[in-house]
Amino acid sequence: MIVDLSPNHVEILGLVAGALTTAAFIPQVIQVWKTRSARDISLTMFVFFCLGVTLWLLYGLQIGATPVVVANGVTLVLALAILVAKIRFG
Repeated sequence: MIVDLSPNHVEILGLVAGALTTAAFIPQVIQVWKTRSARDISLTMFVFFCLGVTLWLLYGLQIGATPVVVANGVTLVLALAILVAKIRFG
């Protein structure tokens, strides 16, 4: 069963979902930078992931979806931090 939400509630739902999935990257970023090790992180996966998040960000900008733009903008910054660490620290 799908719950019928008002437009404001849909926006809030999107922002909360984006905040939670984006926040999931914070512990990994902290761990990688603290230990200076990204050995077990797949470079290929993070390159593809960053490309995908960039496309989601562009999509969100095109359709004017604030939750998509905010979540993917922040996620891209966090994912790029991990990608840079992977390249820098191996």
